[in-house]
Amino acid sequence: QVQLVESGGGLVQAGGSLRLSCAASRSIFSINSMAWHRQAPGKQRELVATISSRGRTNYADSVKGRFTISGDNAKNTVSLQMNNLKPEDTAVYYCNVESSWSGSYWGQGTQVTVSS
Repeated sequence: QVQLVESGGGLVQAGGSLRLSCAASRSIFSINSMAWHRQAPGKQRELVATISSRGRTNYADSVKGRFTISGDNAKNTVSLQMNNLKPEDTAVYYCNVESSWSGSYWGQGTQVTVSS
């Protein structure tokens, strides 16, 4: 069974940076897209950024200009560079891979805490 393993979360001061990484334990074929979502306490999970198999990216308005998603379909990895972090970015971040062959995969989540 394929697992997505995330790393890179932690505690950072407002204005700081973090880089999240996610890697699949085994190969995933026919990837349509890779993404990062987040869920803050008491809130619904929200989409942060996506990257298509062709490299097209989309971002939530709240992170545009601050976050950058990158991915490597061949290596089954996706990363999220987060700059100028704000306290409202505090959440558990989840990576997600969508495959037209085998369905959806989710990571276990990594905590990001931004102090003011």
